[in-house]
Amino acid sequence: MGRGPLIDSEKLADGLYGLGWSTVKRLPEGVAVQLGRQLADVTWRRRGKGIERLEANLARVVPDASAQRLAALSRAGMRSYMRYWMESFRLPAWSPERIRAGFDPEDVHHLEEALRSDRGVVLALPHMGNYDLAGAWVTTKLGVPFTTVAQRLKPESLYDRFVAYREGLGMEVLPHTGGSAFGTLARRLRAGGLVCLVADRDLSSSGIPVKFFGEEAKMPAGPAMLALQTGAMLLPVTLWYDDTPIMRGRVHPEIEVPQTGTRAEKAAHMTQQLADAFASGIADHPEDWHMLQRLWLADLEPRGGTPGTEPV
Repeated sequence: MGRGPLIDSEKLADGLYGLGWSTVKRLPEGVAVQLGRQLADVTWRRRGKGIERLEANLARVVPDASAQRLAALSRAGMRSYMRYWMESFRLPAWSPERIRAGFDPEDVHHLEEALRSDRGVVLALPHMGNYDLAGAWVTTKLGVPFTTVAQRLKPESLYDRFVAYREGLGMEVLPHTGGSAFGTLARRLRAGGLVCLVADRDLSSSGIPVKFFGEEAKMPAGPAMLALQTGAMLLPVTLWYDDTPIMRGRVHPEIEVPQTGTRAEKAAHMTQQLADAFASGIADHPEDWHMLQRLWLADLEPRGGTPGTEPV
């Protein structure tokens, strides 16, 4: 019998995340910031597949960028990504005052008015900035709990860590498996609740085709379908960092349900509007879009098979 692998990658990942939440949160903030920047620069210099994919994605966002500009953007992107992780590891130790001061969104009146309507609200975000911090701000500053979903991770203990982390920030977390999550989300919305979904990359076979920076991609049908089925308001949100310890963001105006068309046509129209809102925020702050995976359908074809079926 041959020898097994010397390192169990799943257990290693679980241990590293556990170390982050147990150790990084105890570091002084300045030390954690510097550590994150150093880790980002080391990762960027190694030029792994994630960096190459990030630059390929950024090339579509900034099509006229030179190679030097793309390299600078990807380096800034990795620093932004590591800032997200350093903040996330430290969030459980942040005081309510620190959370409230750590996020300053524009046009938050769209969200406040939507919550007062009692129709239910779906907030949809791309992989920008730190959506965990934005969620903690909603539960702490606005005092509003919400429901979200999380992708199943292996090992199970790692998934449990993420669920416990987000529940500790005031979120209800449902597993991103099967169709049961949709029904629970719909019930929360019909009761006037808040649902928050990261929605710029499809993880299922039911994604809706959209034009995104001029090329075809697929985005989840969930946000639009939930709004259609429950009457909830659908609001896009984009996030970004600047040179301060405070994260910035914008709550975009409601994406309204079209007056005509089939349910599928309405969902497609709304998802395209969602993609357009995401694109506007990403174009303004490309370095804060943490997309290190394949997204556009053209990038899913080279290994054969149907576009959109390759694991990412």
